[in-house]
Amino acid sequence: MAERQFRNRTGRRPLRRGLAAAVLAVGLLTASTAPGYGTGPTTPEPGPQFTPLTAAVMTKPAPFVATDGKTHLSYELLTTNALSSSTPVRLDRVDVRDARTKRVIGSLRGQALADAANPVGDPLPGADGSTPAPPGPTPTVIPGSQQWVIWLDLVLDRGQPVPKVLEHHLSGAVQSPSGSSAFEETVQTTRTDDTPPLNLGLPVRPGTWFASESCCGNTHHRRGLSPINGRFYVSQRFGIDWYRVGEQGQTWEGDPAQLTSYLAYGQPVVASAGGRVVDVQDGLPDNTPPDTPPAPPIEETVGNHVTLEVAPGRFLLYAHLKPGSLKVREGDHVEPGRVLGEIGNSGYSSTPHLHFHVMTTPEFFPTDSPPFTFRKFRVVGQVEPRIWDDNIGRQPTGVLPITPSPYDGLHRARYPLDREVLKF
Repeated sequence: MAERQFRNRTGRRPLRRGLAAAVLAVGLLTASTAPGYGTGPTTPEPGPQFTPLTAAVMTKPAPFVATDGKTHLSYELLTTNALSSSTPVRLDRVDVRDARTKRVIGSLRGQALADAANPVGDPLPGADGSTPAPPGPTPTVIPGSQQWVIWLDLVLDRGQPVPKVLEHHLSGAVQSPSGSSAFEETVQTTRTDDTPPLNLGLPVRPGTWFASESCCGNTHHRRGLSPINGRFYVSQRFGIDWYRVGEQGQTWEGDPAQLTSYLAYGQPVVASAGGRVVDVQDGLPDNTPPDTPPAPPIEETVGNHVTLEVAPGRFLLYAHLKPGSLKVREGDHVEPGRVLGEIGNSGYSSTPHLHFHVMTTPEFFPTDSPPFTFRKFRVVGQVEPRIWDDNIGRQPTGVLPITPSPYDGLHRARYPLDREVLKF
């Protein structure tokens, strides 16, 4: 009876009233008649509302303490303009708030927002080694039907508690052909991770080491967005490239086209924690420095490597090792400090270094990259220019331009920030 009542004369069932209203409301978004889309700032009404931007976090934000003594949260917000391809959205501000108190703990706007947002398919600005990376265009405008990534690196002052739940408040304007309509929306409420980061021993032998491409700036580790098996990953968010530094601040001496000119080449890498060897790859040749090699097949990206399982869902990756130097086999149980192999230049690597980070799976692709800390080290300086494996061998000399760091001194249970020089 009821079903017959909702059929039209053709025998077809018409759109349900709610669905028809939804279709109509989408068409009205750019006409400024829906709640939250007036001509000025508005407070969204409680309950469902249509939002021009959708958003999703790619990982559970995990707090860690860095050498600045502050707590950091580094994660990504995938943001999509859900409107038609002819309707861009100007994003003016992104506020990250404590969902309980509504207190803003981090904010991006203007040039800072432009430098922290880019279309998912665009190459990383500054990936060619330019220092600094070229500034992003302002204002930040997301074309219709496009997806962008917003790189969030929040810093909490000493003693400031980490919110248990975060929410993201976006504001800007829909730029339709008929005019501009301001909007505000609160999206993607997400819990923070209360799992403490692994606190590890050193991954290399004692000495002075340069920590390159570490978090949390515009580096190819921090902003390495990869589409794997149908979804996006930032597989090396907290990866660090390690270079041995000599008494004169040099990372190489002699001919930078020779592997043996690099002080890191052939240096032992050691287990930062006890665990089980779950993956080993050997036999890939070293690349000739300092040229960037062609991109290898995905299974050879990290070159010769060793992966240790040190806790449930936590794996340590030692990558770009020297062929024939590996000292362990899959299934071996190792103690902290056990030599695993030697630093080389295999895989997608231009100059000899150790790539090290923590993963959530035994494989580099696909995996997530949680933060970690080291139990004890001393900061002895920093390097201002961006010097990394693609350009370290192209410097006029192998001597790093090391200057004093505001964080010089002994650190315990801290994560090294990008381009710090450490002594283990």
